[in-house]
Amino acid sequence: MAILETPLQIGSARIRNRLYRAPVLEGAGSLPDAAKQYARQFVANARAGVGLIVQGNSCIYEEGRTSPGMTLVNTRERVLRLGEMVDAVHAEGGAVFLQIGHGGLYAMEAWHHPYAEERKGPLLAPSKLPLALRPAFLRAPVHPMTTDEVYAMATRFGEVSAWAREAGYDGVQLASGNAKLIHQFLTPFYNRRTDEFGGSVENRGRVLRVIREAIAEHAGEDYACTVKIPVDEKSPPLTPRISFDDGMELCRLAQEWGYHAVTPVRLSVLPDTTLTKGDIPASLWRNPTMKRRLREAAPSRVQWAVLMAGYVVGSVRNPFRPVWNRDVFTEAKRRLSIPVFAVGGIRTADEVNGILEGGEADMVGIGRPFYAEADLAARILGGSPEPRRCLNSNFCVPAEMLGMKGTCYNPKVKKTTGASS
Repeated sequence: MAILETPLQIGSARIRNRLYRAPVLEGAGSLPDAAKQYARQFVANARAGVGLIVQGNSCIYEEGRTSPGMTLVNTRERVLRLGEMVDAVHAEGGAVFLQIGHGGLYAMEAWHHPYAEERKGPLLAPSKLPLALRPAFLRAPVHPMTTDEVYAMATRFGEVSAWAREAGYDGVQLASGNAKLIHQFLTPFYNRRTDEFGGSVENRGRVLRVIREAIAEHAGEDYACTVKIPVDEKSPPLTPRISFDDGMELCRLAQEWGYHAVTPVRLSVLPDTTLTKGDIPASLWRNPTMKRRLREAAPSRVQWAVLMAGYVVGSVRNPFRPVWNRDVFTEAKRRLSIPVFAVGGIRTADEVNGILEGGEADMVGIGRPFYAEADLAARILGGSPEPRRCLNSNFCVPAEMLGMKGTCYNPKVKKTTGASS
């Protein structure tokens, strides 16, 4: 039997094979029909054979979403309502992890104009804004979190994890990348704290330790708890960042602190298209709905220009290349004894099997291509050489930011049934 087809135990979760759907934003929101919105995609994925689905970032506080389409998990009732989707995925043999986090500085109330006007409190951050970013936050007050507030946030992570277990989720993943709040704590680009959560790599990583302890206390020590680790960040010239060695140390610390698996990824300190790599998302001006929503969310020319620059410059500097995190997850796998998840530019059955057979990672993830191919798992598991449908155009990326449904927006891509629901 190929390694791809073998089960893997991650904490309390048993995953039927080594292929997972990496977290993206489905735009399901928090209305009562959110479970049905997720199920329309996830059930088809599980039916096609994917082992694990990591549901995209869901927010632990009401103010903290990075998109109007992000799901809130700030109450027990909201989490339990998602249980019917989890049950449906389980009926098809798949497992589901819930990714949980907070947008921090980049919560939508900071720049989505209609929501910024209604914001009840300041944006949460690990420290005062870096000087270079202050002009972009003139309209949004920023609050550096106190030590007590960090511990309270960790408790909330624990509570949400307990609700997730009650709802039937097989585990949780911390949304600790993509310039979100936990990432902001981990990187010296944002974190200038002088308390126990600032300074050295271990101190900045301490936020992961207290969150892990809270999850163990509320949801159980065995409940599958995984974390994304930023490694070798891209940052503006002459600014501090997480180096390759720093990222590997954070991986080691995560293992020491009881995480059941890690996903090491190369990221940017800014929320640009460094994460996705690929073409410039021309849907921002070609898709009328996206164009209108962006103008409504960022009505000033300065806001609009900053956002557009992030997409264009990020894409130009980071063209698509296959398996772009290979050196990162391979080195983490060499150093750790817990499972390592691989993700980033993985598209073909040969790439998936090569990673697993070479002992470079324990689970292999594919994200946005599932928008174009609901049955992608069947092709990967079957070893099909059929060309991938995803063209890495990044047309889907602005939709996630603007609260639209997660699907493939490239008219040149022929989508399979269930991918665009």
